[in-house]
Amino acid sequence: MLVPSASDHGLTVAVTGPTGTFGFGLIPLLQDDDRISHIVGIARRPFDPVAHGWTKMEYRRGDVRDPAPLEEAFLGVDVVVHLAFVVVGNAPRQTIREINIAGTLNTFRAAAKANVRRFVYASSVAAYGFYRDNPVGMAEDWPTRPAKRLFYAQEKAELERLLTEASAAHPGLGLYLLRPSVVLGPHAFGAKAAVPTPLATVGSRLAGVRAWRLPLPAFVPNVRMQFVHEDDVGQAFLLCIVGAGPPGAYNIAGDGVLTGADIAREFGLLAIPIPAGLVQAAARAVMYIPMPPWAQWLEAVTQPVIMDTTKAKRQLGWRPRHTGADALRGTLRHLTG
Repeated sequence: MLVPSASDHGLTVAVTGPTGTFGFGLIPLLQDDDRISHIVGIARRPFDPVAHGWTKMEYRRGDVRDPAPLEEAFLGVDVVVHLAFVVVGNAPRQTIREINIAGTLNTFRAAAKANVRRFVYASSVAAYGFYRDNPVGMAEDWPTRPAKRLFYAQEKAELERLLTEASAAHPGLGLYLLRPSVVLGPHAFGAKAAVPTPLATVGSRLAGVRAWRLPLPAFVPNVRMQFVHEDDVGQAFLLCIVGAGPPGAYNIAGDGVLTGADIAREFGLLAIPIPAGLVQAAARAVMYIPMPPWAQWLEAVTQPVIMDTTKAKRQLGWRPRHTGADALRGTLRHLTG
């Protein structure tokens, strides 16, 4: 079945992986926007869009490793938003790479073949890599570099390079690369798309500490972090879909930078800060010890990655409605409510 084109009723948007954290931030906005007439949701596992209130969405079953269903699904589509990505899982490493790397390139090539106008890709702050020479407040012209150990960060940086190279051969297809910081919100932990499962479990249990009358003392790393609410990420995606901002890379983070002590206090803990340098040195040493795959995420604390979001605000017109602290508080309320 062919989907309606923009010339008929408005924009038709295809979204891969629509039921993850980013999808729950974006799809309700597409649902409510009169400029969007039709949504094609592509996922390996069947789901009922109407159960989520997504009446504009047509579900298409498809695996990004197979170009054929993608090419069919993108007929008549104006914008493709690629959200499908394996963050953690029990699948073999090669399978994950086939989904993340080959699957993303398949999606881009299928979009180009279908004469799609814009391709919006969910990258990450992790694409910058965790390096000591990273400046505080990195702008988008700072180079993306593969991390040393964390495969998620390695693949995000690799994909930005590969997509940029592929885009050069298809000038009619605008490439938008969004680099969100750590994404929080009602669906971040439940969808397990923002953090590894062990960390989600710890976060959920720590959230319960807030209900205690007396704060527990806790040693916390005095590192800096940025958070962004899933709804604000959705707004950034929407602006890439319908806005006048030019193609390119955009940093996305809520206003404000939180320290480890700030985060601990939100959890109801009495923070006893540990010097950031000590924590970072320990993480650099420990991450090379054979450990479960989730331990690769220790690299993320070896060096803070703090972004400047001026470009997104000026060129996309993006304005986050939630500060980083608001995003954290709202997530904790959801976990304890």
